[in-house]
Amino acid sequence: MLKLKNINTYYGKVHALKNVSLHLVAGEIVTLIGANGAGKTTILNTLSAITPAESGEILFEGNPIHNLPPDRLVRLGIAQVPEGRQVFKPLSVEDNLELGAYLRYRSREARGTIKKDLQDVYTLFPRLLERRKQLSGTLSGGEQQMLAIGRALMTSPRLLLLDEPSMGLAPLIVQEIFRVLDGLRRERGTTILLVEQNAKAALKLADRGYVLETGKVILEGTAANLLENKEVQRAYLGKDKKEIWER
Repeated sequence: MLKLKNINTYYGKVHALKNVSLHLVAGEIVTLIGANGAGKTTILNTLSAITPAESGEILFEGNPIHNLPPDRLVRLGIAQVPEGRQVFKPLSVEDNLELGAYLRYRSREARGTIKKDLQDVYTLFPRLLERRKQLSGTLSGGEQQMLAIGRALMTSPRLLLLDEPSMGLAPLIVQEIFRVLDGLRRERGTTILLVEQNAKAALKLADRGYVLETGKVILEGTAANLLENKEVQRAYLGKDKKEIWER
């Protein structure tokens, strides 16, 4: 479904991504793991055209998309759940969700499915139904994360990009969110690219993974193999990870 080929992305003079290549097969979950500053969020932002690549190629279902603006990517079926949720706090939960479907309101055919999709989001996250008239800024962190995911689902995505969905959340909420992500893949066939600091939880959920370090892919493999890899265990899964990062 998705291929990145020799992608280079810069922030000013800072070379953030260095010849990054990776791929996703339709219907799988792939996770990106690595220390802070490794380039994980930059990959998502490059895919979403928030921080366009300086060079390289991005193919979505065989078609180049690296020169398309963000709204075109959403129309193609690519949606991002940003780090920090970034919900519209002065608006209600339901207004946030309906804004997720903004581009779809322009299509008469798509408009007919928006109400159903809204109900589907409420089925996935019953708390949002209970709070649908509540201002989103008054929600807990976990509820805001559910809302951010629900808003992305209202775009009717085929590829979902998630940036640190577990950040700052209680373990029970994280389990609930990961259960929903697994259900999206199994029941809807949604392809997911997941950036997650909780490497162990991400690899248990994912089919495959890529390990990034200073803007480069240094390791890739099945999630099971990465969980068993001694260096990955020491650097990202075990008690010695601080020592490894400092070396």
